[in-house]
Amino acid sequence: MLEVEAIDVAYGDLPALRHVTLRVGEGEIVALLGSNGAGKTTTLRTISGLMRPRTGTIRFEGTTIDRLPPHEIAKRGLGHVPEGRRLFPMMTVWENLLVGACTSDAKRRFGETVGFIFGLFPWLKDRQDQLAGTLSGGEQQMLAIGRALAMCPRLLMMDEPSLGLAPNLARDIFNTIRNINGQGVTVLLVEQNVKQALSLAHRAYVLENGALILQGKASELAQNPHVCKAYLGI
Repeated sequence: MLEVEAIDVAYGDLPALRHVTLRVGEGEIVALLGSNGAGKTTTLRTISGLMRPRTGTIRFEGTTIDRLPPHEIAKRGLGHVPEGRRLFPMMTVWENLLVGACTSDAKRRFGETVGFIFGLFPWLKDRQDQLAGTLSGGEQQMLAIGRALAMCPRLLMMDEPSLGLAPNLARDIFNTIRNINGQGVTVLLVEQNVKQALSLAHRAYVLENGALILQGKASELAQNPHVCKAYLGI
């Protein structure tokens, strides 16, 4: 479904990604793991068109997308929940969701989709007329996910969805990701909670200093000595 082939990305003269290759198959949850500054967010931003690779190619459902603008990539069914949520704080919950329905198909299906979103996040239904900036951190994360779902993505990229959340809210978010995947949405997950990410994902990649050092089934990486020592504290 998604093929990232040997991409190099830099901030000016500072290399950020070096020959990164990864694949996400339809129906999978794939985790992208690594420490702060490893290049995880840069990878997602490059896939969604917010940055350009210097070399390499990115294909989504067989079409090369690495030179397309972000809105054209989104139209093809690739959603992105950014780190930090990036909501419109002076717009209501409903208005933020409506902004997410950015394609003609998403607009046509909005009534159905928003019902699904409110089923996942009943709190949002109760707060649909409330300004996004007045929501709690957990509610804002739910809204950020809901806004991305409003565009009816076939692949949803999520950048640190549990960051800053209390443990019980983080568990709710992970359960939601599982439910979203169960509805047929493919997920590429960047997550600082490595243990939870590996328990959720089918496969995983590990980035260090902008380069992939490990990849494989999530269950196998959870037993890998380097992963256990560096990320799981074992």
